[in-house]
Amino acid sequence: GPGSGAARKDSVDRGASALLAEAAERAGVRRFVQISTMGAGRPPAPGGDDVWAAYVNAKNAAEDDLRDRDLDWVIVRPGGLTNDPGTGRVTLAPPPVGHGAVTRDDVAAVIAALLAEPKVDRATLELVNGDVPIPEAISALI
Repeated sequence: GPGSGAARKDSVDRGASALLAEAAERAGVRRFVQISTMGAGRPPAPGGDDVWAAYVNAKNAAEDDLRDRDLDWVIVRPGGLTNDPGTGRVTLAPPPVGHGAVTRDDVAAVIAALLAEPKVDRATLELVNGDVPIPEAISALI
């Protein structure tokens, strides 16, 4: 989390994700939803903060690792997280959806819905608060 250094970003945001995906494979768990970050999928901007660059690089590596696995995976890249109450309404689509914020409650609700919907598979999605109710946003991906 905030205040941790580059090494911690790699050990948690890449390393722990890879270990969890490996554990899922070994246990026969097929469905895997990975939380990434808006901005992943490309190199960090040059001249930026070194810790942020390490975070984005770790998320990129974790996404690449997951895509190489034989799992039914979905990668979710939320926008800026807020502690506001959930709205139940989001924009959820393949990149790019544009920058924005999303409540932690809504991220959790989207994850739960994606875990229950096997027809959304091998997809990378960006998530911000929006106008579409979460069930409709998930259905639109099928």
